[in-house]
Amino acid sequence: METNARLTRLASCAGCGAKVGAGTLASLLGDFRTRTDPKLIVGFDKSDDASVYVVNDETALIQTVDFFPPIVDDPYLFGQIAAANAISDVYAMGGEPKLALNVMCVTEAMEEAWIREILRGGYDKAYEAGVIISGGHTIRGSEPLYGLAVTGFARPDQIRRNDAARPGDALILTKPLGVGILATAAKAELAGASLMDKIYRQMATLNRDASRAMQRYRVHGCTDVTGFGLMGHGCEMAQGSGCTLHIQVGKVPFHPEALEMADMGLVPAGAYRNRDFAEGSTRIRGSVSRAMQDILYDPQTSGGLLIAVDERDADALRKEIPGAAIIGYVTEREEWSIVLEA
Repeated sequence: METNARLTRLASCAGCGAKVGAGTLASLLGDFRTRTDPKLIVGFDKSDDASVYVVNDETALIQTVDFFPPIVDDPYLFGQIAAANAISDVYAMGGEPKLALNVMCVTEAMEEAWIREILRGGYDKAYEAGVIISGGHTIRGSEPLYGLAVTGFARPDQIRRNDAARPGDALILTKPLGVGILATAAKAELAGASLMDKIYRQMATLNRDASRAMQRYRVHGCTDVTGFGLMGHGCEMAQGSGCTLHIQVGKVPFHPEALEMADMGLVPAGAYRNRDFAEGSTRIRGSVSRAMQDILYDPQTSGGLLIAVDERDADALRKEIPGAAIIGYVTEREEWSIVLEA
């Protein structure tokens, strides 16, 4: 869409970089009285990507919601990325998304055509995913926001949790890192159009094929790498599983331009929140530059899946997912949640 919209100028932060820091919500919700139900096998207390409720022996209900401020100026593309990001939570749990509700905030500065294009982008991406948008809720506010509340389904034995990695598993990452840093550079007009077109295509790409591929292998744990970055989500996986993740930094896929931008200090605020959360649980073996560490902590918008898979299946699964890489392995619990190996 040809547009003069500057949606990103209407927001104080962009995409999943707006996410509240890892660990913060857990402390806020810690003493609330809540009901329990043995059929709720994944709830907010698990720090997972979505909740899971077992309906019967054949069906588990997966629910999630995700929305954020614009990470791009093109309204249609913003809608696509926001929808892909929200739907990804269901894919990360091993499910198939089926229904969604729009969640939207519009501002006085937004033209009606922009609002329509955001919604059209969301509807088109949902259609691609086989999802029916059956309604939603829109309010007025000071910053634009868009996303989806998504419902999906899976067999209970196909649910992939973020707290089920096992010693001996290999770690696979399905999309390269650096999105948040490059989006920050684009906002400062320091990233070229061709580079950002590639980044935007990546963010708008569904994790559907990777999710379906992992169901054919002995995958024990999975999460999508979004606002908490590889380190934040990896730390949650390690702590929930009672294991240690060893990340071989030289094998981690990333956009090389992000390294230059990080070296210039173009790092989103969310990366610092992620560092505050995970750095104290991380050991670095060898030399990892500050810029490369920034990439590992960088909040991703509509990022890839981090998959813990039996090492015997790792190479076959990697080959089924274009762009995926084996980036490390899982061991019994050590002193640290994550060990970065240079």
